[in-house]
Amino acid sequence: MVRAILDGRKTVTRRIVKPQPDFVVPQADSSKLPVVGKCTPDDEKHGRLAKSLWCPYGHVGDRLWVRETHMRVPHPAEFGFTKEMLPHTWDACCEVAGTFLYRADPCSDLVADGRQWTPSIHMPRAASRITLEVTGVRVERLQAITHEQAVAEGVHRIDIGSGYRPRYSAAQTTWQEVVEGTADAYEDARLAFRDLWQSINGPGSWDANPWVWAVEFKRIEQERKVA
Repeated sequence: MVRAILDGRKTVTRRIVKPQPDFVVPQADSSKLPVVGKCTPDDEKHGRLAKSLWCPYGHVGDRLWVRETHMRVPHPAEFGFTKEMLPHTWDACCEVAGTFLYRADPCSDLVADGRQWTPSIHMPRAASRITLEVTGVRVERLQAITHEQAVAEGVHRIDIGSGYRPRYSAAQTTWQEVVEGTADAYEDARLAFRDLWQSINGPGSWDANPWVWAVEFKRIEQERKVA
């Protein structure tokens, strides 16, 4: 969903609370979750507040950096080229050397020209171009998500013209694909988010209706990264 963050469509993310609490104490928005232990005679947590779970995805005011699939642009000298060998392109190649390409950008595969992408898990901090500031944290059931919150999760919006309600899809979908029946799209963004959630967390993960951290954020603008 990197593209959705860059486009300003995604401003919240939901992550499963681990471990799932047996009972949650109702409270206002917070990154701290008081939980009650099982009421069994042999359980050390019997009949009292056992502990508080802290949101591992940050607290209000924290800044997070986002990893994404990327590629470092090499210097031509790394391939044995010299300025004499590339008189017309040397300066341009040197200017972009050390910067990064990102898979989420349009035409990224064309620009990469067959070179291998580096998985997001291996992205160094210096390569990250997206910094997020946490603006809100709360705990809720997954299925408590509203239409507005599902839109804020970045589901793809399909506008079909004036006078018609937009449709929402878990993936980037065209109206033609919807008409032809080759893609799913819904008037309720919650259903599109349900499809998105299950594509990430597996079949049945929506019906399980787990407790989730809902982490809201805003993007902090930053300059282009150079290695």
